Amino acid sequence: MENAVLLKAIIDNAIDGLITIDERGIVESINPAACKLFDYASEEVIGHNISKLMPQPDRSYHDRYLFDYRKTGKANIIGIGRELIGMKKNGSFFPFRLGVSEVKYSGRVIYAGFIHDLTREKEAEGKLQDYAAQLEVQVEERTHSLRTSVSDLQKTQIELNQSLSKEKELGQLKSRFVSIASHEFRTPLSLVQLSASLIERYAESLDQKNIGKHVVKIKDAVLNITAILNDFLSLEKLDSGMVKPSLSHFNLAEMAEEITGEMQVVLRGKQQIVFKHRGTIQKITLDQNLLKNCIIILIDNAIKYSGEESEIQFYTKINEHNCTIRVCDNGIGIPESDHKHLFEAFFRAHNTGNISGNGLGLSILSRYTGLMNGHVSFKSRVNRGTLFTLTFPKKSNHE
Repeated sequence: MENAVLLKAIIDNAIDGLITIDERGIVESINPAACKLFDYASEEVIGHNISKLMPQPDRSYHDRYLFDYRKTGKANIIGIGRELIGMKKNGSFFPFRLGVSEVKYSGRVIYAGFIHDLTREKEAEGKLQDYAAQLEVQVEERTHSLRTSVSDLQKTQIELNQSLSKEKELGQLKSRFVSIASHEFRTPLSLVQLSASLIERYAESLDQKNIGKHVVKIKDAVLNITAILNDFLSLEKLDSGMVKPSLSHFNLAEMAEEITGEMQVVLRGKQQIVFKHRGTIQKITLDQNLLKNCIIILIDNAIKYSGEESEIQFYTKINEHNCTIRVCDNGIGIPESDHKHLFEAFFRAHNTGNISGNGLGLSILSRYTGLMNGHVSFKSRVNRGTLFTLTFPKKSNHE
């Protein structure tokens, strides 16, 4: 008797809940801790099915659990323990760990369930998960911020490298310009100064022959300077977008014949220009002035960089699809290492030596050709000559 009283006292004062049920799931006893957990008085639970304390779907399946266990002996909870959700009297839920023991007493089977409230643990676990999630978000935000900063830094580095590259390129361009301009202007200006001094001397003795010779030199020097300045002006107009194609329908073969005649006056020694138009179609729609300038640049270069007994071949051709212009010489050629820079402003090949030039002609040619939707290509070998080819669509996109 004394042991029974002691056992009841232990059960009534236990921290965890204790509920006993019979084989049908009917509650036979519930201790105060369990009553407190579920907010029920003992008389509201005893005699009722234990499923009263369960939310769905466990409430509907509980009796089936007991039946299956009795039939198969396979336990889902009994002797194992698991985490479940309990339902209070007011319908609210709370988490708990349930351990169930099977007790055989006086020919009966009683199931004792030990209930440990997990509310505080789950709240702490939830807070920990929230903290971990917040920390993960902060880490992700900072990682993203760091990646953005690194990306911005890389972009800045790229932009800085590009700026430095452009600045270096601009510096080289300026150096080339100063070198070429000083050389190209110095030579004709020296001739002008010398010829003017000689004219002054010959004028005293009225030496008409020498006076006339040096007047010609002055005129040639002035023309040379004018040509250089015209190239600079053309480049400036191109850079400012002032050059716009003005299309017209004209006879290409006739214009080429005229250019061939005009260029005879600048031939050196026994040089000659051989022109031929191939095919029966002779008219094309392009900007006549721009095209004429392109052809003159090519022929002038061929004359300048070829020997005094050389032949310059000049061909034009129009077919159903495009117009082709070729100028070929057997002059000094262009070093292969200079090919990629050939159309840059103020660039001159390394083998030009003392041959005059400002490095603008082919740059202007390339841009004029592009304005007319054309394409320029070339083939060249040192001391074997150069072939330039201009190709334009027969029907311009500007029409």
